[in-house]
Amino acid sequence: MKKLIFGILAGILVVFTGCKEDDGYSLGNYWIGFGVVEDVEHYKIVLDNGEVLYPLAFPGSHPDYWEDDYEYKQGDRVFVNFTILGDKTNEEGEVVAYNVKINSIKKVLTKDIVDITEEIADSIGNDPIIVKEWWIANDMLNFQLKYYGRYQLHYINLVRQPGEPDPEKQPFELELRHNANADAEDIPYTAYVSFNLDNLQVSGLDSVIIRITSFDYENELHQFEGVYKYGENN
Repeated sequence: MKKLIFGILAGILVVFTGCKEDDGYSLGNYWIGFGVVEDVEHYKIVLDNGEVLYPLAFPGSHPDYWEDDYEYKQGDRVFVNFTILGDKTNEEGEVVAYNVKINSIKKVLTKDIVDITEEIADSIGNDPIIVKEWWIANDMLNFQLKYYGRYQLHYINLVRQPGEPDPEKQPFELELRHNANADAEDIPYTAYVSFNLDNLQVSGLDSVIIRITSFDYENELHQFEGVYKYGENN
């Protein structure tokens, strides 16, 4: 029996447990999770908790139909809904990967942390944003966000002050910034975005403390603090 721990749905951390029964996996069950495409040719996906998926069936008639004919690349971050068809075991009988049917797959916006300067301050924006959930996995800081809009394209960034991170000045301060492009606040939207944390790594350390600040639509300040452990899966 092996636990599969996956992602965020509707603002709630959801834990699904899948068990290999005598008659195999049920085609009526599904799981969701965040992960990274590691092998496009063989459709290998590694989830944030380290579970490995090998998609064998897709929602369209051809595996190129992953998402509106989008061509996935190695390193792309994805949010995937799948059904387990079977598993792969090692010589000791331990499950090391799963063969799955992809029910749906969406690319997740992935960005780098931006050094905030006077030249880009206006374009970065300072509009309100609601953080529904946040978590760290695979050297990425991940958010489920809520915002209001209607017509315009919105931009989300994570910013910090320029300069090399100083291990003596922890937690490292980050700001979640939103540019709504003067959009109307009519319709609520949910967005997922992941930020690479590689440039916060400090030589000689295996972890650092980070603190993120944001402002909501009531102009209330929110702070989120956690430990970023290099290369660790959640």
